[in-house]
Amino acid sequence: MKTTPSPRGRALLHQTPVGAIVIVENGTAVTHVFFSRMVQLEHVEWEETPLLRQTASQLDEYFQGARRMFDVPLSPQGTEFEQTVWKALQTIPHGETRSYGDIARQIGQPSACRAVGHANNQNPISIIIPCHRVIGANGKLTGYAGGLTIKQYLLELEQGAVAPFMLFPDAERARWNTPASS
Repeated sequence: MKTTPSPRGRALLHQTPVGAIVIVENGTAVTHVFFSRMVQLEHVEWEETPLLRQTASQLDEYFQGARRMFDVPLSPQGTEFEQTVWKALQTIPHGETRSYGDIARQIGQPSACRAVGHANNQNPISIIIPCHRVIGANGKLTGYAGGLTIKQYLLELEQGAVAPFMLFPDAERARWNTPASS
């Protein structure tokens, strides 16, 4: 599992069915959505802004099965190639998957499967930029920053194969010492 460098900006810790996630924004757009255990949070201000609340609300709707697309402004930072891959990821329909090779062909670089995999791994806005929808050429689940259990849950949730439920209801709450929601 990768460890993301500390982002800068305003941040919100938000409980979801897959555990606590951190949402970060820069004043105009969301820059990061990541699983809380993946980052050291040294350079963020914990401030609940309208954009962070809107993003959290859209994530809640997604986990309840009521949202298929997100419409919050995004500003992921990466190389030109990574930006191209992340834009391609956003074209994968809800509930569907693509292989790394499919994405490489889609962006016009059919031999860049490994580079696509690396760009996928560098995605700073999990779930909203749906890197979880990318699978191996053999149809099997491959790496995901949140872990394969979460990747499988997200795919099954989108395909209607599971009802929304808390995948890790107590572990993340205990780790962050946050109160249970009512």
